[in-house]
Order: sequence, then C-alpha cells, then structure tokens
Amino acid sequence: MLSFNRTLQFPFKYKVPIHINAYLLKVGLYKRFLKYFKRYLYVLIKRQKKCEIFLINPNHKKILWINISAPSLGDSLMDLSSREMLKGRKVDLFTDVKNCHLYMDDQFFNDVYTKFSEVKSVTYDLVIIDSYSTRSIKVKSKIAPKTKYVGMFGYFNGPEVNRILFSFHQLNHLLGYIKSESEINNLAKSSISISRTDQALVKKIIPKDYIVIVVGGDWGYKTFTNWGKLIEKITQDDSEIRIVLVGSKNALILTDKLLNQFSKNIFLNLVDKLTFNQTAEVIRQSKIVFCCDGGLMHAANATGANIVSLFARLTPEILLTKKSTSNNLFDKEDVNNIPVQEIFQKYYENKKNIYY
Repeated sequence: MLSFNRTLQFPFKYKVPIHINAYLLKVGLYKRFLKYFKRYLYVLIKRQKKCEIFLINPNHKKILWINISAPSLGDSLMDLSSREMLKGRKVDLFTDVKNCHLYMDDQFFNDVYTKFSEVKSVTYDLVIIDSYSTRSIKVKSKIAPKTKYVGMFGYFNGPEVNRILFSFHQLNHLLGYIKSESEINNLAKSSISISRTDQALVKKIIPKDYIVIVVGGDWGYKTFTNWGKLIEKITQDDSEIRIVLVGSKNALILTDKLLNQFSKNIFLNLVDKLTFNQTAEVIRQSKIVFCCDGGLMHAANATGANIVSLFARLTPEILLTKKSTSNNLFDKEDVNNIPVQEIFQKYYENKKNIYY
C-alpha cells in the first residue's frame, strides 16, 4: 500500500551490506506497516508530500541538511559522511545540540544550527532530510514549509545497514549517478574537521610517541574490560611505551582501576577531559589506537588513524568501508570473548610496520 515497499527497499540501484533477515525475524509486518503509515500520514498532515522530489539539480545551490534522527555521535558521522559530494554548494546543517560541536569547524558545512530561531530568516533552494520520522518532518515543515526536499533514508527504516555506504550511494543517486558503484565504494568514508585551535591544544599535551586506548562504552557487550591484561603484554614487550587513555564519563571507573593497577608514569589520562574533536586529534596523532565499536572508533576512522577495532554482534562490514584503516577482531556475542593474545598480536604486527 502506498509506498510501504520503501521501508525495506534501497532508494538507489546499488547494494550495500545489510542485516535484513535478523530485522524481519524480530519485527512483524503489522508493526512495520503501522510505523510507516504513521510517518506517511504525518507527511500528509504537514502538507509536505507535494514538496518531495527525487533529484538534486544544479540550481540547488543553497541547501539545508536536517540531521536529527542520528541517535549517537558515530551515527551522525556516518549519516553525514557523504556531504563532501556537495562541495561547491552552500550547505548548512540543522542538528541536535549534542551533535553540533562535531561540525562547528567543518570544511563542508557552512553554518550549523540547533534552534529554529537561528534559521527562520534563511531561505534555501532545497532541504535534505535524514529520514521521514515525525520529528524530522516537523522540523522541515517549521523551517521551510514550502521548500522542495529530498530524503536520505526517507521511509527506509529498521534493518542494520552500512550507514556510510548508504549515505554515499543515496546522495550519488540524488545527484543523478555522477559516480559509478566502484567509485563510490572506493570513496566512501567518514570525515571530521579538527580546528587549528584544537590541534595546537593537543600538540601541547601529548607525548612524542604513544598509543591510545579508548576506555568505556555505552553497551556492555561492546565495552572491553580486559585492557589491563593487554597493557601487561604491551609493557612487557616495551617498557618505555606511553599510553594515552581517552573516553567519556562512562569510562571513569575502569580508568581508575587501570591507573591503580600500573605505574602512572606510563599513562597520560585524558578520559573525560577533552572535547570529542580534541580527542579525535589525540587519536589522529597516535601510533596505534585500540577501541571498540563506538563514536571514537568512527572518529578514528575519519582521521585515518591506525586502528585495532573490537566488534561484537554487528560485523565490521556493516560499520566500515574499503577506506577504513582498521584491523578488526570480531565476536558474535561480546567483545570480552576476544582473546587478549589476539589483540596483542594485532598490536605487534602493527608495531613492526610503524616503528621499523
């Protein structure tokens, strides 16, 4: 009925990694249709159906990208990764307060807004909407009720999908397939712009040569708790090693345990002490960074850092692209099931390539 097929059908002609079977097993047809129909009905109520188009043309020079559906910093980096394909146009961003700091010094976005009052007097040729969620449609109808818009995810909703490749392929589709499938697959990656101020600040505090461990996490199954055992192996291999600890508030308890377990001389503790972008710069300057799936892993990939990544449940192909510099380890249930020896082996292999 109507456009229900758009909830599971790619809006572009190329394929990307997707875990669709797992989603269909968990969510029944009625529940999926009801969610779609509520969104479709809301689009009608807000009188936005007639504004939907399916092509970004050369006359669309001033664009507002609404991105408020991404629930995390990592998702935001992935969903907006394709913005580089709009280079040469004036593109502004409307996003959540929690995500806006990622793009304040962005090389692709011109202005970044988080409030209606900031953008109400600005006119645009086109609006890009992240998804047709009621929240996104509400924002669009309030900011630019009569302006034409295109959707990135649109009604597509539910399955875990490679969000970076989805973003690039959909924008390529909306631009009229200006690049081939292989060109997009080779181009696609997240990006982050780090200001000169942040670069200078980080330069003053970091040691000359160091590795980074990203501590903590929001989900137990992708929060590694055996960093101490890995550090034992690393320090036995190199007693002069310097380790920088980074992370957010959820890493404080585990960080304290590490600081009490080892000589504090080997650590520079920057957990919960820097902004996300500053932490990304610390990661960028490191020799090797150890991390699990999370926002800082996506930041590490965006900066081109040398990464050892631990994954659980979601496979690396769902989260990374060909341009990723990550060396991946995966367990189908929990990152803590990954043997420390295997992680150390990745470190040792990378150490030989970097230091020698």
